Amino acid sequence: MEFSRIEVITALNRLSNLKQALSKIGVSGMTVIQAIGCGVQNGTQEYEPEMNKEMELLPKQVVIIYVENHKVDQVVDVVKKELFTGHIGDGKIFISPVTNIIRVRTGEEGLDALK
Repeated sequence: MEFSRIEVITALNRLSNLKQALSKIGVSGMTVIQAIGCGVQNGTQEYEPEMNKEMELLPKQVVIIYVENHKVDQVVDVVKKELFTGHIGDGKIFISPVTNIIRVRTGEEGLDALK
């Protein structure tokens, strides 16, 4: 079985609704990391009249989820629906292949390690 890593970068206040929506579709785990950063707008807030010339690092969170490949589209659809506001800072989604998952405690691999 093949797996993917879905990494979502978004604003701090979006986690609760995202977590609930992902739980409803059977996502069984995630890792959340607090971070600071900026995207192509260099941290410019939507209400600022011109773009920052120097990067402004804003508080963000990185949500990391591992799923079977056949669930990627469903997870991405839920993430997009929950994070969309139409404003700067809604976030980014990155998807990468994962060749194996190993549970250290038991030595289980693949889907057994994911569940």
